[in-house]
This record gives sequence, structure tokens and C-alpha cells, in this order.
Amino acid sequence: MYKYPIIVFEGIEGSGKTLHVNHVSKYLKRKKIKFIRLREPGGNISSEKIRKLILSNKSNFHKITDLLLYLAARNENLEQTIKKNYGKKLILIDRFIDSTLAYQHYGMGIDYKFINLLNNFLIKNIKITVTFLNLVNAKNLRIRLSKRKNLNRYDKLKFKLYKKIQKGYIKISKKKKNKYVIIDSNKPILINKKIITEEIDKFIK
Repeated sequence: MYKYPIIVFEGIEGSGKTLHVNHVSKYLKRKKIKFIRLREPGGNISSEKIRKLILSNKSNFHKITDLLLYLAARNENLEQTIKKNYGKKLILIDRFIDSTLAYQHYGMGIDYKFINLLNNFLIKNIKITVTFLNLVNAKNLRIRLSKRKNLNRYDKLKFKLYKKIQKGYIKISKKKKNKYVIIDSNKPILINKKIITEEIDKFIK
């Protein structure tokens, strides 16, 4: 049933999300499991062009424009990569549809039903197998962002907004039908790597 799952990592900036995606990628390579790795925004050539536009510090889009750009990047991934490999290869995604709800609805206040409608229109029958939600406290968030050399405009949001977005993620996790695994990224990295690897094994054996 889970031979070729879709595995998603979600979380706000500084939550350790991408670190764990990197770990899982290396783990899958060692296991010699065929997989596709994507990130949002970004993923393929077209989506990466949109990513640069969205995250540029020179950009100052209206929140609706941001939403539509994110969805445009997602559609490129879906049409060019995900739909072609769904059920054929494991798909590993660094942020996906729930990030749009967390940021654009819970963070920016755009209508939930509107975002859900657009997401559902794009993904159609694509089903996520498991989502790892990485949570971080305010102290560690500040420390981790302060260590980044190059900050994009989503690395510079107000900390109150990050808090709202993370609370939104938690609300989403309680509503979703697919499996959600909460990762406390305030704990040591090795502990979380072990938790994630054990969960991944359930879906690839």
C-alpha cells in the first residue's frame, strides 16, 4: 500500500524541517530507494523561477498575489513532476499544501475555503501518506534565524506572525485525515532523526 508514499515535511522557518529532509534523502539513498525530492516554493526549473520572485527581498506583493504565485509554483510541480511519478517513486516534499493554509490563511488571513478550493482543484486525487510537522519555540527560532547569512523576505516576518502560523499548523494537523507526526525540534537532533527514520521505515518496508 505504501510502496511509493508521498512524505511531506512542514514547519515554520528555523524548525529544522529542511535539515530532516536532507537526512531522509541520505537515508533513502543508502536504502537504494527511488525517490523524487521537491521543495515549495520551487522544485523544478519553472517553479524555482517563481521561488526567486516570491522570496526576493525586493518583492513586495499583495498577500493574494503571493498566494497565487505559490499555487502557480505548486501547479508546475504537480504537472511536470508529481503526477508523472505518483505511484512509481517515493516523493519527498519540503512543504506542500498545508503550508499554504498555515501561512496564507492562519498567518495572512486569506479565506480558508478559498485556499482549500484551489488546493483541491490542483492536487485532485493525489494523496499525502505522512506529514512530519516540525515545531520550534520562540527562543530557538530567534537563535536559528540569527545564524542565517542570507535572509529572504519570509525569514524576516514578525515573530508574532510566526507564532500564529505555527498555531495554524497545529490546528491543521488535528483536522487532517492523513497521518501527522509531530516533531519537537527543540529536542536534540539525533533523537528526532531516530523518530523520523523509524516512521519512514513503516512506509517503505
